[in-house]
Amino acid sequence: MPFSIALAGKGGTGKTTMAGLLVKYLMNANKTPVLAVDADANANLNEVLGVPLSGTLGDAREEMKKGKVPEGMTKDIFMDMRMQQSIVEHDGFDLVVMGQPEGAGCYCAANSLLTRFMDQLTDNYPYLVMDNEAGMEHISRLTTRNVDILLIVADASRRGLQAALRINELAKNLHIGVARTCLMINQAKGPPPEAVMDIIRKAELEFVGTVLEDDTLYEYDLNGQPTIAMPLDTPAVKAAFAIFDNLLS
Repeated sequence: MPFSIALAGKGGTGKTTMAGLLVKYLMNANKTPVLAVDADANANLNEVLGVPLSGTLGDAREEMKKGKVPEGMTKDIFMDMRMQQSIVEHDGFDLVVMGQPEGAGCYCAANSLLTRFMDQLTDNYPYLVMDNEAGMEHISRLTTRNVDILLIVADASRRGLQAALRINELAKNLHIGVARTCLMINQAKGPPPEAVMDIIRKAELEFVGTVLEDDTLYEYDLNGQPTIAMPLDTPAVKAAFAIFDNLLS
C-alpha cells in the first residue's frame, strides 16, 4: 500500500495548490511515482499540475449510462477500459480525476468508481496524494479512508479554522482509519496568535506550520500558470516544503 496523504479544508484555503506542491515535493525528493487523485467534483488539480485533462471517471459513467458501450463488450469491461484511459500520465506522477455527473445529481456513483479504481491502482505507487472537495462531504461519503495523513488546510480566518475543527471532529467520529490528522494554515499574514494556538491545542489537532501570503503564488494563479512550476526558492514553496519535511520525516 502507498503512503497516502489526503488534503481537506473549506473552499478558498488553497488546498489544491498545496496538493500540487506536495506532488512537487515528492518528485523533488525522488519519492516517485506519485498517484495524484482529484476527488473534487469541481476538478482543477490538473491545472495546478500543468497537465491536460483527457477524461474523468464521471465521464466514463455517463457514457455507459447513455449506451455508448461497444457491441460485444460488457459494461464492466467497458468501465475498466475507460477508467484506464482516464489516467493522465506524466513524468513522476499519474493523475486520476473523479469528475461529476452531468447536471444536478449525487456524486455517490462517481465516488464509488473512484474508490474501486484506487483499490486497483494503489499497489503500483509508493505515494498517493488526494485532493478532496471543499467541506466535509468527502469524509461523510468515506472517500477519504484509511489514509496515513489527513492534512487539513485552513486559511487565517475564523471560519477557516472552524471548518478545520469540524473536519477533524467528523473524521474522529466516523472512524475512517486516519493514522495522523494535521493542520496547516495557508495564506496567512504572520504566525497564528496564541489564542488560535490554544484552540488548536484544545482540539488535540497537530499543528504543522504556516505558509504566508506570497505574491508569486498569486501571480501564477492569476496568469493560469501551473503552480507546480514555481521556483524552489519562492517563499510559499520553501514554507510548504518545510511542512512536508515535518510530515514525512
